[in-house]
Amino acid sequence: MRHSPIQIVEVSPRDGLQNEKGFVETADKLALINRLISMGATRIEVASFVNPRRVPQMADAEAIVAGLPEAPGVRFIGLCLNERGVDRAIASRDTGARGLDEAGCVLVSTDGFGIINQGQSVADGIVANTAMLKKAHAAGLFAQVTISAAFGCPYEGHVPPQRVIDLAARMADAGAQEIALADTIGVGVPSQVGDLVGAVIAKIGAIPLRLHLHDTRGLAPANAWAAYQAGCRVFDSALGGLGGCPFAPGAAGNVGTEELVYLFGRSGVATGIDIDAAVDANHWFSQIMGRELPSRVGKAGDFIIKGIRV
Repeated sequence: MRHSPIQIVEVSPRDGLQNEKGFVETADKLALINRLISMGATRIEVASFVNPRRVPQMADAEAIVAGLPEAPGVRFIGLCLNERGVDRAIASRDTGARGLDEAGCVLVSTDGFGIINQGQSVADGIVANTAMLKKAHAAGLFAQVTISAAFGCPYEGHVPPQRVIDLAARMADAGAQEIALADTIGVGVPSQVGDLVGAVIAKIGAIPLRLHLHDTRGLAPANAWAAYQAGCRVFDSALGGLGGCPFAPGAAGNVGTEELVYLFGRSGVATGIDIDAAVDANHWFSQIMGRELPSRVGKAGDFIIKGIRV
């Protein structure tokens, strides 16, 4: 039986590192990006254009963009939380470097988290993201938006599904070329994820839907599979399961790239990522970080018995 392939968006250079207390050197981030390309990643979120006082790990965003490899066929993404961030992402393309391909905007689904994360209510976020998407698109960037805390909020708890569906429709009307749903704190369960993903896909039609999962409670791989069955074909993940949000209490790392590659690969779904290369990259980067990375498949590897892949 043939299954539709998926695309994995690697977020380890940005979301995987933004919560780290010790600064990861620019050269090491660029080396990580090159490793991700070597293992097959074709979309990589490389930096976030945010206030470095709030997220010190992203203080070198422009230097990262300036150091990106040519990498034909690979698309690089810069995260933007406001119009100033979009302006910086656009300006970074004028450094003579290869530049970015996409601007990733963020709309938080609740006032409580939105005010803490971005200093704006949901209503303010709709206005701001509408302007951001328009500006990014006009500058030639693929303009996409993530609806954060779509499955639960660290400050308000339950998020009504209809609100998320309505926000997705508003962003589609505003010109988003891709919409992502983020389980920012890892509270979603498969039935919830499948239902909401299916409902949003039905609402936004031909606009691609992406899913961003955190593995706080160990359900991210199961949630990814539920989303796949509901029609989602694009997933964020981070090498080694790194990550967390500085403004979301209790948020653990992203779903590990190795987890998704193993899950989908053994289910007959192509990912374009080489699992052995991903595990090797995990072990290499664990030395940079000075600790073992959280990904379980990164520790166990593929299913191999006596040197034979099962």
